Amino acid sequence: MAGGCTVKDVNAHAFVKAYAAHLKRSGKLQVPKWVDIVKTSTAKELAPYDPDWFYTRAASVARYVYLRTKGVGSGGVAKRYGGQKRRGQRPNHYCVSSGSVSRKALQALEKIGVLEKDPKGGRRISSQGQRDLDRISAQVNIE
Repeated sequence: MAGGCTVKDVNAHAFVKAYAAHLKRSGKLQVPKWVDIVKTSTAKELAPYDPDWFYTRAASVARYVYLRTKGVGSGGVAKRYGGQKRRGQRPNHYCVSSGSVSRKALQALEKIGVLEKDPKGGRRISSQGQRDLDRISAQVNIE
């Protein structure tokens, strides 16, 4: 490829796993204290089983913001990670995920320089963040 390997060219699952491992290894991502007891959505019955779920969510949010052309806010991220709420005998309804988790993931990524504020609202990928994500995707493409 002429322009190198980008996030769009690799498998999403493999990229998110690799980038989450990179975020955990670097130790720069600020993880909130409450990650071990919080539910990610009102539609969920339990907290995530994976103790490192916040790194995976942050990596997925970074990929989502990378793929979007305009700014992404915490409400858009919450809508993206929402799901069906099971209501027993009644029909399922769509429910957005936790706004606090979305906001904290965006703020943590912004603090390490992956994201930046968009003048038109929301957050967008920074040049340093785009470089990091493309470097990780090139490593995933080689494997």
